[in-house]
Amino acid sequence: MAQFARSPVTAVLGPTNTGKTHLAVERMCGHSSGMMGFPLRLLAREVYDRVVAIKGPSQVALITGEEKILPQGALYYLCTAESMPVGGGREARATASGPGDFAFVALDEAQLGADPERGHVFTDRLLRARGREETMILGSASISRVVKTLVPEAEIISRPRFSTLSYAGAKKLSRLPRRSAIVAFSAEEVYAVAEMLRRFRGGAAVVMGALSPRTRNAQVQMFLNGEVDYLVATDAIGMGLNLDVAHVAFASLRKFDGRRTRRLTVSEMAQIAGRAGRHHQDGTFGSLGHEDGDAAFTPEEIEAIEAHRFPPIDRLYWRDGQPGMDSVGHLIADLEARPDRPELTAAPEAVDLAVLKRLADDPLVGERARGKKQVERLWAACGIPDFQKLGADHHARTVSRIWRFLSEGHGHIPRDWFAQQIARLDSVQGDIDILSGRIAAARTWSYIAHRADWLAHPAEMAERTRALEERLSDALHAALMQRFVDRRTAVLLRDIGQDASNLPVEIDQDGTVCVDGETIGRLDGFRFSVDPATRHQDRKMLLAAAERRLGRILRVKADELLGAPDTDFALMDEAGQAPGISWQENAVAALLAGPSLLAPELRLDRALMALGQDVQKQIAARLSAWFEAQKEKHLLPLTKMAASASDPQVPAVVRAVFAQLADAGGVIARTDLDSALGHLDKDQRHLLRRAGIDIGVLDI
Repeated sequence: MAQFARSPVTAVLGPTNTGKTHLAVERMCGHSSGMMGFPLRLLAREVYDRVVAIKGPSQVALITGEEKILPQGALYYLCTAESMPVGGGREARATASGPGDFAFVALDEAQLGADPERGHVFTDRLLRARGREETMILGSASISRVVKTLVPEAEIISRPRFSTLSYAGAKKLSRLPRRSAIVAFSAEEVYAVAEMLRRFRGGAAVVMGALSPRTRNAQVQMFLNGEVDYLVATDAIGMGLNLDVAHVAFASLRKFDGRRTRRLTVSEMAQIAGRAGRHHQDGTFGSLGHEDGDAAFTPEEIEAIEAHRFPPIDRLYWRDGQPGMDSVGHLIADLEARPDRPELTAAPEAVDLAVLKRLADDPLVGERARGKKQVERLWAACGIPDFQKLGADHHARTVSRIWRFLSEGHGHIPRDWFAQQIARLDSVQGDIDILSGRIAAARTWSYIAHRADWLAHPAEMAERTRALEERLSDALHAALMQRFVDRRTAVLLRDIGQDASNLPVEIDQDGTVCVDGETIGRLDGFRFSVDPATRHQDRKMLLAAAERRLGRILRVKADELLGAPDTDFALMDEAGQAPGISWQENAVAALLAGPSLLAPELRLDRALMALGQDVQKQIAARLSAWFEAQKEKHLLPLTKMAASASDPQVPAVVRAVFAQLADAGGVIARTDLDSALGHLDKDQRHLLRRAGIDIGVLDI
């Protein structure tokens, strides 16, 4: 593409949320062909989907290390920076089809040229990737000075941020606002934060650079759909992934960059914080925890992030993008060459070069890697990414095995051997770390399967590795949900402080209570019991949630009770418990000791305390009326006896007998009434007999 170096070059620079990528997509779609390079496979896939919606799938290609969608005659290419088919490089030789040159070329996040690990790739694309008609360089304003020096023909355009980004201070995890993203810098820290959010807020979506697009999209969709209100991510979130985030909280401001643990630069902080607030919606950022220590922002950092002012990048990492392939020694020498410009500095030894140098000491490599074609093949094999992050020594053994196949016979990896490597990974059992490890290994074989000249049946193997990654990705998504999402808790917490009627409450015929489709317990009569599968620490929350949401339903039940026929009520007498009254076989009141046996104290069940006092009084009156009716129906002699005991027309000594008999339930030992019986005259004894009372030898 160097022949197009005189075509217009525009550097669109500015902070996050300035619409740079959107502008580039619009410009590309206005040309007859185009290519864009991105820092992440996830971002390349996201923009690929957008361009497919505009141009149709037959015109759009996606090229990443382990995923290639290459329709015949595709005109628009979305790639990771490493996979951009730039003339003369390893990537161009890996792409068998394509227009050869593009009318439009864009490089996103060009400031990554200052990254020690991958910077040399972005610097090479900055210097060599050119469109026939137009080239765009997208990135932070901090790269402006070095772009002017290295690409003097470039027109610099500054883009202001659409919305305001402001510091919101430090917040505890339990106090974070909804639609927050929490950024951590290790898988362990991501998991720990997500675990706590599961307890406090019902869970979180998890986004890490190592996730496959399928897993990442499934996780992000939960966040976008409102199934969870929080997202926990690594710094991969800073690379242009479009999310509806209102606040970004930093769990830490230190990260391991592959060589050492260091504090983030203010530019890195801003890149991540800038994910808060999209389009014209303002965003905020802050730290997680306390406003002191290493996790706290300094006043200078806050001011720089809010004002989008960062130290300029003076140097970019560089490595020869077109090394000589005459011999392995020549190749290594070119890759270790130092740049001749002060704006460039030699890149640290990358994994591919470290692997190449180890293989160069192998006599078999020296014997077989002769001639340009074999050296190119060896260098291509060294370019297999170390997705598992096992280090150069371990990765070199894998590459050495692949190289031996590529350098003998027909130069193909044996079909059966390759199939065995895939089969070893084909299991969806295991925890998050095990599944993540399998996906990383699967990405290696997917990368290899997309090298058409390395396999006799590349299409078949590419499909098998794709299917494997999808199965593992679905299993990983399920594992992430199981560990980090309690949808029931999320549903119940979603509208705290709002109108509880916002969420639908349903009760099945068996009394199962569901809120927005999630079971929270059972309602038996007026008594709510929490789902027995609930964790102990969540029980109070579910009880409180039920109390908020069941008020209307309990009021309906109260109306049903007040209008219910007498046949719906019954007396309860269970061993070890006070007698009571049930309605539709559910306890509604207890009968406690009162002034007399026939005048017990009626106390409503605690489950009815959720109703208003007026309703409680109405229910108590209804139950009392039912109880009185039952006394009249089943205990008429006793009720008459009790009435006579308080009748002033009845002689006092007779009233005493009536009262004691009524309290005793109509039967009492004669010895208990001997004193009263001794004072009865003939007429009074006759009065007792007329009332149906028999005075026996032992009992009355």
